[in-house]
Amino acid sequence: MKSIFDKVSFECSQNVTKTYSTSFSSAVRMLAPCIRQDIYNIYGFVRFADEIVDSFHEYNKNELFTLFEMEMENAFKHKISLNPILNSFQHTVNRYQIPKELIDAFMKSMRLDLSKKEYKTTDEYNEYIYGSADVVGLMCLKVFVNGDENKYNELKDSAMRLGSAFQKVNFLRDLKADFEELNRTYFPNTDLNHLDEASKLAIIKEIEGDFEAGFEGIRKLPIEAKFGVYTAYVYYKKLLSKLKSTPSVAIKNTRIRVPDYEKVGLLAKCYFNYRLKTI
Repeated sequence: MKSIFDKVSFECSQNVTKTYSTSFSSAVRMLAPCIRQDIYNIYGFVRFADEIVDSFHEYNKNELFTLFEMEMENAFKHKISLNPILNSFQHTVNRYQIPKELIDAFMKSMRLDLSKKEYKTTDEYNEYIYGSADVVGLMCLKVFVNGDENKYNELKDSAMRLGSAFQKVNFLRDLKADFEELNRTYFPNTDLNHLDEASKLAIIKEIEGDFEAGFEGIRKLPIEAKFGVYTAYVYYKKLLSKLKSTPSVAIKNTRIRVPDYEKVGLLAKCYFNYRLKTI
């Protein structure tokens, strides 16, 4: 019975999420059970694509990515894949009618990571952000609104801005790894060899604007999604605060993180605010 294979596939997506991101996994657990698995399914898909372009240095990444893309297309066509991550993802895509153009935009940005090392213009940068982050926010939003197109259109811009904020925080946090290990520079008009406080603060100001716009959407989310998304928002805001207070030279030489004991405190704060209906 395929239901058994689907169960195994869903468990695989959940395990991928827990293994690769304890913080995101904690936020997903704050979602209502009825939508939790579908967010695991989306995360498993985007994580595997990202791993191909970022981690598998000893293999032919182009061939692996092309094979993954072909398997993805076949999964959509046949509504099944022997790759459990793709089987889970196609289930969510079909269940919520996630537009194919969102997935195509994501894959386009991921493929850029195979060859493009520098984003020299704002247009290039924004296009990459849209494909790598904004559309992921939109995929999740499709799940959150459960077919309510009016709600989706109302919250679409906020979801994209929140996705942008999360991605840009990741870029700033991972400057060292991206620049030294992958030889990538995402922020345009920024010399990472001589990153100064002014450049760092300009990037942070941009991210703060994204967070502000994203928060307005969080307040309007359906009850099933609000607490989980708010939890992720608070965590990333804390991470941005730490980056803001960290000298630019230190950001280039280390990976800033939120300690586990602080995460517990943030979760308690989120729950308190949620129960008081301040969001």
